[in-house]
Amino acid sequence: MGVFTVMIQLGSILAIVWLYRVKIMHVIAGLPSDSDARRFAAMILIAVIPALVVGALLSSYVKSVLYETPAVYAATFVAGGVVMLIAERFRPAPTILNAEHTPISRALGVGLCQMLAIVPGVSRSGATIVGGMLMGLDRPAAAEFSFFLAIPTMAAAFGHDLLEVRHSLAPERAAEIAIGFVMAFIASLLVIRPFLEFIRRSGFAPFAWYRIVVGLAIVAALAAGWR
Repeated sequence: MGVFTVMIQLGSILAIVWLYRVKIMHVIAGLPSDSDARRFAAMILIAVIPALVVGALLSSYVKSVLYETPAVYAATFVAGGVVMLIAERFRPAPTILNAEHTPISRALGVGLCQMLAIVPGVSRSGATIVGGMLMGLDRPAAAEFSFFLAIPTMAAAFGHDLLEVRHSLAPERAAEIAIGFVMAFIASLLVIRPFLEFIRRSGFAPFAWYRIVVGLAIVAALAAGWR
């Protein structure tokens, strides 16, 4: 993974932190005395552990093998879209309307779904949002939980990737890196709130069909001998 991509990760992380800065500061300030703050922190910590373990064990294999296999992307795009459609139709009736009220056991369930995102083509946010819906969260709560969970998950991925590319942090690339970081930060700020509003109104079917179409297009390209 290149330096430019790593800095895009950082820009996206900081955008999420900025959007949820009030909640994050409230939790941090309340850790010594507020049981709700401690429960929220525990919820996120427990949910992030499965992805960290799988990432530590399998990241080298995934990057060296799966990332170089286009058929994997085709399969995961189509499968992800189908799973989204099934989840939209057959998910249990929502019982959790606020991401902060997610029980620890259900947070772990979402965290287990996040493990799938190590496979190329599997959307981290898609896996955790669908997981949240299957755990009884309504769409907006599942999406918000996904964003909270993204902060430690993406921060860990950023730290790992930064170590890998640390020798490529050449001063002459500073402008390119800065532009990538700023644009990722701004784009994330502009997209997250409208995304939450869109799924509140329309659900995930449009994203599901988009993934299926893209996956089938990759299959067609591979069948035609394109690489």
